[in-house]
Amino acid sequence: MAVSLEGEKLILVPYMKEHVPKYHQWMQDPLLLQATASEPLTLDQEYEMHLSWCQDPLKQTFIVLDKAFVEGKFVHRDPHVEAMVGDVNIYMNDLDNPQLAEVEIMIAEPKSRGKGLAKESVLMMMAYAVENFGIQVFRAKIGESNGASLSLFRKLGFEDVSHSEIFKEVTLELPVTKPKREELLYLIRNAVRHT
Repeated sequence: MAVSLEGEKLILVPYMKEHVPKYHQWMQDPLLLQATASEPLTLDQEYEMHLSWCQDPLKQTFIVLDKAFVEGKFVHRDPHVEAMVGDVNIYMNDLDNPQLAEVEIMIAEPKSRGKGLAKESVLMMMAYAVENFGIQVFRAKIGESNGASLSLFRKLGFEDVSHSEIFKEVTLELPVTKPKREELLYLIRNAVRHT
């Protein structure tokens, strides 16, 4: 069952086929490709990637909608492509620790940056992961030149655990302590859910 979560400033909706063209448009931007360590794809490849993400139980992707651009009452079946401003993901692909998830955030629309959407998206995704998948450790891998993301994750309590000179990347982690778990579960229980 697809779930959407509504927070104070945003709505997280499942990544659907209708979102792919705009997502593909974002990923033509060389700066976004660099910031997300992504390779450019054709539109057909983007549709294939979307399908693989949707079918992989170890990946959860939500599209971030800026509530400032959502007009009228939110209805799950209408993905509000115009309100898309980014995406937030978790990957649960650490074979040694199934309770570890890597978290990523991208606010692709410049008009929606600096409004706190990235912070709220990450917290809501972490809360969703703790509640639904029992995640106990979050990890973020961020390019060393991406100062905004490094600052965001450090403010959220993530701590540097390693630095790769080869990949020019910093790895940060946040263990889900009992107080952090309670804080996240409070957040998710107070989010408005649409199914």
